[in-house]
Amino acid sequence: MAGIALLASAVACFACIDASAKWLNRSMPPMQTVTIRYLGSFLISGMLLNPIHNRGIMRTRRPWLQCARAACVVVMSICTYTAFQYLPLTTLTSIAFAAPLLVAVLAAPLLGETLGPRRIVAVCIGFTGVLVVTRPWTGNFHWAMLLALATACINALYSLATRVVAAYDPPKTTMFYTGLVGAVAVLPIVPFVWHTPTSWQVWIVIGLFSCFGALGHWLLILAHMRAPASVLAPFFYTHLIWATLLGAAIFNELPDRWTILGGAIVMSSGLYLLYREHIRHRPPSVDVSV
Repeated sequence: MAGIALLASAVACFACIDASAKWLNRSMPPMQTVTIRYLGSFLISGMLLNPIHNRGIMRTRRPWLQCARAACVVVMSICTYTAFQYLPLTTLTSIAFAAPLLVAVLAAPLLGETLGPRRIVAVCIGFTGVLVVTRPWTGNFHWAMLLALATACINALYSLATRVVAAYDPPKTTMFYTGLVGAVAVLPIVPFVWHTPTSWQVWIVIGLFSCFGALGHWLLILAHMRAPASVLAPFFYTHLIWATLLGAAIFNELPDRWTILGGAIVMSSGLYLLYREHIRHRPPSVDVSV
């Protein structure tokens, strides 16, 4: 129960990251939001992990894979924060939750896992839910939905990389390299995108934005220290509930019936895949976008 409570709190933090990014995009370009996300979170997580006194955190047996995984996170953030300028929180979250479906497909060629007929049917049904949300055959389709799909694809690669590095490095090491690589990647573009905010409200949200990032990942580590991943994985889908609540409260965004229906289909398919992975004793294919 403690692990579930910690994970639910972590997912709430991740949803608050999305809401903060969307709010900040009203007054600054998405690339500036990305730089704030990684520089701020790295400073806070660096203080929490304290690599100066805990140098073992910096030792990794898969440095290139850690860097590639962290680079996926940065690209995901760029796609997500750009899409937030045009899409409601619930729409983007519903599409992004196609990532576990893509993990099930990619795990076969990349990790040698078997994609049985039941999982194939679940994946096909899940992608039907994505079509229900996006409805590309109607005038409601927006090009930013392609960025949400790109986020799902990159998140699938990120999840597979996470699954591999978990066998070699402890979670704290992975968290440290995620922040380090992200900060190094965005630091060179700061002079080109930075515009100093003049509103004190923006500075407050920037502070919260960075804190939510570091706190969310720290709670995620604590959750996995107290409960197995197979127990925690289904609760990642509470992200969609938080996205709905925050979207309505902050941006007055109410999901239409197609988003609700499509999101429910995607979530149900993902939960079924989790069930199949549980009975086959495989690592869950759900991970939170950062």
